[in-house]
Amino acid sequence: MSDILTHHEAGVLTITFNRPERKNSITRDMYSALSQALAGAAQDDAVRVVVLQGAEVVFTAGNDIADFLQHPPTDLEAPVFQFIFGMARFPKPILAAVCGPAVGIGTTLLMHCEMVYAGDNAMFSMPFINLGVCPENASSLLAPQIFGYQRAAELLLLGEGFNAETGLEIGLVNKVLPPLEVNAYVQSVARKLAAKPLSSLLATKALMKKNQTALLETVIRDEALLFAKMLNEPAAREAMSAFMEKRKPDFSKI
Repeated sequence: MSDILTHHEAGVLTITFNRPERKNSITRDMYSALSQALAGAAQDDAVRVVVLQGAEVVFTAGNDIADFLQHPPTDLEAPVFQFIFGMARFPKPILAAVCGPAVGIGTTLLMHCEMVYAGDNAMFSMPFINLGVCPENASSLLAPQIFGYQRAAELLLLGEGFNAETGLEIGLVNKVLPPLEVNAYVQSVARKLAAKPLSSLLATKALMKKNQTALLETVIRDEALLFAKMLNEPAAREAMSAFMEKRKPDFSKI
């Protein structure tokens, strides 16, 4: 069975992270599948809304570290960066149903969604600094815009997690629900949107994004190039080695 599932019904394309044995951690092949799904949905007039979801216990643990080390992104053509650009450019509404852990890109991709609904078991984190790298997915721009500068600085510089209620308080989350209700609730909202005129959905999103589309792409490129460079530096190598060896990293000499 595929690690990325897609289902199209009533104008809604649902994309599901389906790798529960690895907490839905994302591989290079999964990024390629996600990019292809978004590209197809952008061109298909029968798709009016996209929903991203995981399971009731986990959204995604972020990058699969072993796969990431085996296939590090070295340029903007890497599947992870193509997925990031694809989300930033996607012209139709994107909704997310988030339960359990949403780590790294599992949190930053939500900043590109129009609506985010979370289970009360959701836990968000952007631990880039703890991995010796920098923010990605335009989160260095979007996190201060959404959360406010000081709150974003706290979350990005400390790299600590936060729960669903905090996500609601700082504006990342629209509504918190029991985990078993989240996916169904998001589907109901998606179908409401899918019943609207496609031209109006496209125009409204385009107008809301218009003033920063070019800036978003610039920030994504700047982050991506720096991220790729930092992957080869001592701090990231120590952090990744410590993760694989299940020990605490030692940055005292870095």
